Amino acid sequence: MAAGHDVALVLTQPDRPAGRGQRLSATAVSDAAERLGIATEKPTSLKSDEMHDRLRSVRADVMAVAAYGLILPGSILIIPRRGCLNVHASLLPRWRGAAPIHRALLAGDDMTGISIMQMDSGLDTGPVLLERKLAIGPLDTTGTLSLALAELGGRAIADVLANLDSLHATPQDSSRATYAAKIGKTEARIDWTRSSRYIERQVRAFDPDPGAETVHFGSVLKVWECVRAEGSGTPGTVLAVDRESFTVACGEAALTLLQLQRAGGRRLSAAEFLRGSPVAKGSQLGPSTNGSASN
Repeated sequence: MAAGHDVALVLTQPDRPAGRGQRLSATAVSDAAERLGIATEKPTSLKSDEMHDRLRSVRADVMAVAAYGLILPGSILIIPRRGCLNVHASLLPRWRGAAPIHRALLAGDDMTGISIMQMDSGLDTGPVLLERKLAIGPLDTTGTLSLALAELGGRAIADVLANLDSLHATPQDSSRATYAAKIGKTEARIDWTRSSRYIERQVRAFDPDPGAETVHFGSVLKVWECVRAEGSGTPGTVLAVDRESFTVACGEAALTLLQLQRAGGRRLSAAEFLRGSPVAKGSQLGPSTNGSASN
């Protein structure tokens, strides 16, 4: 809108229960469209004849898609005169799929970015019109990267729409493709036999959701911030405790835990956590099994 384009229609997810009261809540996209006076549809599927007719009626040049959450059937992709453009949060063909930001952090990538892609019937396989890179910092989480990439993606799609006639679509090299599978809940469980390097990446990748977790005296404990440390011992064993933090042995080296959350509680600094839940040196976090460390 700010770039001067005529947004004829907005499609967004249906209202869903949210919060403690589980009241129906609209998406942020829906709220923005309402403020701007843009016609909005919230279909549960894009396969109906009614939805096809609605999209044809607006006679759009282009459909821009960003983290929509519904699959666009091939019959939809051909309705706009210039097709459908996807704002994807990775440097394609690396990390095609549902969770590119999580996967980039888990893999230890030092670079990510935005790809504006011409959509086809494959999963993020279409040719790329524009790419914008973004360095991944040592403290970045999925939360911080999502915000930065959303802003970068907004600027990138506006640039593409303004220069669509002069941009060349570059086919992806599928031999270099990697797949960013949807994050499973079990992936958030910390395996202390893994290296401190991997677990530190896991903590950042699963912040804010679903949160990397371990077990402390039978209770689930989420770990939101940690730093790598020197030390060795049986994986999961608390090696040292002071007023500000405590250090846990990993399969390789150790981690000092700095921010935690009890089940049903709020995020606490390690100092706050320790005042309410003392942790003894030599105590154990999570199930411990002997095994080789992995990176």
